[in-house]
Amino acid sequence: MPSLIRFLVVVGVIGGLIYGGLYSLANFVNPKPREIVVTVPPDRFLKK
Repeated sequence: MPSLIRFLVVVGVIGGLIYGGLYSLANFVNPKPREIVVTVPPDRFLKK
C-alpha cells in the first residue's frame, strides 16, 4: 500500500507541474501579433 500512495503522490506532483506550466504559459506569455500575407493562385477560384 505505501508504494501505491507514493506512486499516486508522484503522479499528482508531475500532473501539478504540467498544469502549472500550462497555466503560466497561458496567462503570463503574450504573443506578438504580426501580419501574415498568403498568396492564393487564381486557379483555386475556378469551380470544377
